[in-house]
Amino acid sequence: MGIIILAFVPIFTLTGQEGKLFHPLAWTKTFAMVGATLLAVTLVPVLCTYLVRGPFHAEERNWVMRGLLALYDPVLDWALRWRKTVLGLAVALLAFCLILAFGLPSRFLSQLSTLNPQLAAKLPHGFGTEFMPTLEEGSLLFMPVLLPSTSLTEVKRIMAWQDRVMRETPEVASAAGKLGRFDTATDPAPVEMIETTIMLKPTSEWRPGMTKEKLIAELTEKLTQVPGYVPGFLQPIENRILMLSTGIRAQLGVKIFGDDLDALQQKAFEVEQIVAQVPGATGVAPSRVQGKPYLEINVDRAAAARYGLNVADVLMVVETGLGGKTATTTIQGRERWPVQVRFDYTDREDLDRLGALPVAIGEDRYVPLGQLATIQRVVGPSEIASENGRLRVFVQANVTGRDLGSFVDEVKARLEREVRLDPGMTVEFSGQYENQIRARKTLQFILPAVILIIFVVLTLTFRSAAEAAHVILAVPFALTGGVLLQWILGFNFSVAVWVGYIALFGTAIQTGVVMVVYLNEAVENALAAKRTAQGSSENVTLTHTELIDAIKAGARLRLRPKVMTVATTIAGLVPIFWSTRTGVEIMQPLAAPVVGGMLSSLLHILIVTPVIFAWLHERKLSAPDSAVS
Repeated sequence: MGIIILAFVPIFTLTGQEGKLFHPLAWTKTFAMVGATLLAVTLVPVLCTYLVRGPFHAEERNWVMRGLLALYDPVLDWALRWRKTVLGLAVALLAFCLILAFGLPSRFLSQLSTLNPQLAAKLPHGFGTEFMPTLEEGSLLFMPVLLPSTSLTEVKRIMAWQDRVMRETPEVASAAGKLGRFDTATDPAPVEMIETTIMLKPTSEWRPGMTKEKLIAELTEKLTQVPGYVPGFLQPIENRILMLSTGIRAQLGVKIFGDDLDALQQKAFEVEQIVAQVPGATGVAPSRVQGKPYLEINVDRAAAARYGLNVADVLMVVETGLGGKTATTTIQGRERWPVQVRFDYTDREDLDRLGALPVAIGEDRYVPLGQLATIQRVVGPSEIASENGRLRVFVQANVTGRDLGSFVDEVKARLEREVRLDPGMTVEFSGQYENQIRARKTLQFILPAVILIIFVVLTLTFRSAAEAAHVILAVPFALTGGVLLQWILGFNFSVAVWVGYIALFGTAIQTGVVMVVYLNEAVENALAAKRTAQGSSENVTLTHTELIDAIKAGARLRLRPKVMTVATTIAGLVPIFWSTRTGVEIMQPLAAPVVGGMLSSLLHILIVTPVIFAWLHERKLSAPDSAVS
């Protein structure tokens, strides 16, 4: 129980989104193990006295065990006879799975690609990496990027047009666009930021052969007719989580920091061109911090002074005419409504009329505003974003058709090679990739520490570092089945997959401990029987033949509980693979390592573990017929 609970410690160290998702799993597993242990040492013995009654039969009399033993005995005999072959095959399988999971060295592949690109493409490059499999929400959230200078009228027209285009698609049930923002400082959405929630019909009503990826590609093609309009598709919940946790409404955000806003904007355009060329990039768009039209009024201090005015007097007139000023309050029953005074919209847009705005310089004397200030239209920043005290722009992108990890690695390599940053500029990566890096750093530190703790516990238990290492060896060999099933099903490495491997990790060690305990008891029983037969209490040793027979007897006793453990685990997890309910996108990658690993763990514990046990104990025991191989 303690080993399985220790194996789940890495899950408790996860933070953020992944921690909230998998902490309940770890707590449930822990409480279940504690409760099962308490029941096993208290209630189960009592129930056995009432329910377990004779006559008892040997395992050979059970038809299932007869079949299993008929298969297991010759395989175990062959494995103990050809030990080097068995260990060599196990090591070869482990090496193959490691290459399959992590790929050949990148330097070797890069050199081979220059000589034979076709051969290099066929060799294993390793599984892809991502933060978390995407949950299917049954809807899409469309958030295009428009130019900052787009007027409110044009944004309304575009939103109505795109809603109409989306509703014409057969797979779309409804499309509702939203423009504007809430009256709160936490929602700084500009006018050009619109979002449309697209509700999809059930997949059974889709056109034959249509997938979500094809649907997004079709909608993107239809919606790219507006100049400066960059489509971007995510899912509603996924988008909200990304914006709340990272501030980037995409899977990848390339943040550029510096001190000059104009230089940052130009550098963002350069990065956009490079990211858009990387295979798999969709919805690539830079943050457009420039391009917002402004009306700039600069007071001529000398001219104002000639009329006896200061800057505040002139700007007060501007504020009243353009921004509006509350003149009075009207009362309607219990309601109070402020009355604002300002120019009409057409007057505010006409520079000549603004220049003719009279500014009082006395009781009956006025001077036009155009004689006191210069009025002009300029282009300025639409927003000034800062982070850690530095100005920031970003380039956002989503990924389709490949994993996020390899995409970001290629983006990093190309940016380092093709982008030259100005002095004082730095680049960071954010978005969903930021969560992936955080989870990976946590697991890279905690997993080795937990393995070391378990190794120390096993060493104290068996009083032998070799025996402890023997049990720990069950872990990598058990992972081979998980890797093979993960490869067959096409899952990338993600937090969900690693949680599955962690669950398999504890079970594999626990079953290895039980097998070694069974084998040790079989050897001790053989020694005790030999002492009784010889009538001697002195130390006796087993011959090679006696040792092998004892190992076979111990392994046979472990066959039934191991097969039952694997069968019940697989029976409980296999239905997940044909389930279509919400959440299977995360549960299937989690279950794949467990199901595949339990099968490979079954073979390792029943075949390889007795071979290693025999090899270790033959070095301790001296036998007269040790020449027999």
